[in-house]
Amino acid sequence: MLLEYMAVRYPGTALDGHILYVSAQRQRLFHVVDGRMQGSYLIATAKAGLGCTVDSYCTPPGLHRVAEKIGDGLPLGAVLKDRLPTGEVADLVRSDSARDVITSRILWLEGLEEGANRGGTVDSHERYIYLHGTGDEASLGRPTSMGCVRMRNLDIVALYDQVPVGALVVILDN
Repeated sequence: MLLEYMAVRYPGTALDGHILYVSAQRQRLFHVVDGRMQGSYLIATAKAGLGCTVDSYCTPPGLHRVAEKIGDGLPLGAVLKDRLPTGEVADLVRSDSARDVITSRILWLEGLEEGANRGGTVDSHERYIYLHGTGDEASLGRPTSMGCVRMRNLDIVALYDQVPVGALVVILDN
């Protein structure tokens, strides 16, 4: 069903290989490879909902790709700031809801829809929209992020190891 929708919505886009489907409504990420489900992960999208405008703190909908992968070899729970490890490792046993830290790995997204999530004031890459680990795993399953897609640390590490740069990511509200 997803591939049929994407073929109609994004004609001419190669739909083979890895596709990450983010369902904001379900608060789940589905990993599909060559049309076959590989995994389903609990996530958190933006508390402010879906949207593309800079400084909106919304998760941008539409078609993206993994532009960069950051975090090779970092320990589980490593805290990243400005895409660099700080040397701190988050306590993943006790959720830290007071801080919105990025942990373990980053899949940095680039929008592929000009005027919707690419270019100008709607550019997902320029907005620093990531799939990433969180120091507040207890917040997953409901919209609580500031725009990014948060994941369990073990899940983002597993996904990071499987998904290549260039993999498609589609974010939908269904």
